[in-house]
Amino acid sequence: MQTFFHLNATGLLDSETLATMKVPRCGVPDVNNYRPLGQWNRWSRNTLTYRISTYTSRLPSFTVNSLIVSALKVWSDASPLKFEPAYGPNADIGIKFAKKAHGDTFPFDGPGGTLAHAFGPGEGIGGDVHFDEDEKWTAENTGLNLYLVAAHEFGHSLGLSHSSNPSSLMYPKYKTRKTNGSPLSNEDRQMVTRLYGPVSSSGGMHYPNYPYLHYFFPRWLTADEKCNLNLTFDAITTLGQSIVIFRKRKMWIRQLQTSKVKEGLIKSFLPHIKSDIDAAYEVPSQKTANIFKGSKFWSVTNLKVRKIPTKISELGFPIGVDQIDSAVHIEETGKTLFFIGENYWSYDEFTHTMDNGYPENISGAFPGISGKVDAVFELNDNDSVQRLTEVQYLLS
Repeated sequence: MQTFFHLNATGLLDSETLATMKVPRCGVPDVNNYRPLGQWNRWSRNTLTYRISTYTSRLPSFTVNSLIVSALKVWSDASPLKFEPAYGPNADIGIKFAKKAHGDTFPFDGPGGTLAHAFGPGEGIGGDVHFDEDEKWTAENTGLNLYLVAAHEFGHSLGLSHSSNPSSLMYPKYKTRKTNGSPLSNEDRQMVTRLYGPVSSSGGMHYPNYPYLHYFFPRWLTADEKCNLNLTFDAITTLGQSIVIFRKRKMWIRQLQTSKVKEGLIKSFLPHIKSDIDAAYEVPSQKTANIFKGSKFWSVTNLKVRKIPTKISELGFPIGVDQIDSAVHIEETGKTLFFIGENYWSYDEFTHTMDNGYPENISGAFPGISGKVDAVFELNDNDSVQRLTEVQYLLS
């Protein structure tokens, strides 16, 4: 260990060695698992699935989702690998937060010490990443940044070993780094290239919204629109057992159980709302969706619109806010997030009040996401063995 960390190789447990041992770090061994560059196990395919089965109580689930996606993107940007969410109980890379003994032979040790551990490519537990729930995870540059730790652990999931180079992301000791730009060193890039080859045009991150959007390429989109990578929608929301998408004067309704799609003009389904929707979200517990246009919103139940709209100022927005870019309700917290420009607000649907401390900057809570958010929705998959919640983003 002393040689690995560039300490005096005395073989004695001196103060310098003890100090190194106490630094927060990855739980994957440094020496026993070390092999020459490029000789680690690798996945036999380039498209891998991931699934978060349990979340930390330290951060909102939508923030965890965003940080995990960004951490995976670190590696997809440097290789031909693709990562896709698994909409079911099985995934190549299983992700969970747990305390102490948690089902493998490597129990966590409480705050400090081991932060997380991962398993190399393989079946079963292979590829999985476990985070110590006793740690104080953050999305900030201070404290234990989940994005940086996750990016390191995903390196192990792909087959990379620890590096003795302090500038490497695969260095076992946790180091605070800037989260803008790639955290990979040249050595990290070389290691993943040795395993999987150079970056290809087909590689990249498959964001969670994409598996759903291919159902919504209906007759009313031209061939050019379907192939347009910059295609955006005005708003997306769930409505009962359906997903509803708005674009200009049109809307599409896809039933989740049958995959059948209805399409038509907005005014045909919602007579009091004509076109160009700004935002929409559903509160499942109230069986109601709110649809926003300009400074007003309409409440909809079973596609029946309340005739008289409500001013958005009644939600508690300050003077000057006269339009919403997008909105999503997080069922597990009872909060609705409103995205406006580069900021977002949090609204409590139970107390009907805005939460204190808002607005906050979008990029601070959702690393890798900046600028105007076109549409956002949450989809709960209750068919899985464990509840899977994904917050889906569509960006301009």
